[in-house]
Amino acid sequence: MKRCVVGIRHPEERSRPATGRGQPSIWFPSMSTMAAVLSEDNRALLRLIRDPRTKSLTELAALSGRCVPNLSRSLRMMEGYGLVKLKRDGHGVEPVALATEFLVVLNDPKDKS
Repeated sequence: MKRCVVGIRHPEERSRPATGRGQPSIWFPSMSTMAAVLSEDNRALLRLIRDPRTKSLTELAALSGRCVPNLSRSLRMMEGYGLVKLKRDGHGVEPVALATEFLVVLNDPKDKS
């Protein structure tokens, strides 16, 4: 699993390009959003997806002790940020963790303020 660089970018800063090495690949609108998405429970969920390589939401629910609707909501939210891929097939959904290690960038090195 590759390390994912994450950062905070307020909505008014979206027009400013942020590319280059070491720049975040995932942006959160606020520190509180980042804390909620990367909570201890959600990071544990990502590790559960990665380590035993769960094949279904039902299997992941059993491993995590969470109910499927709650789990599904969390995974869809993480999918929106690019942390998880939900592979849909005719019989169900297989979660795939795209990142389990995070480097958090709290300030822009180009910002002089």
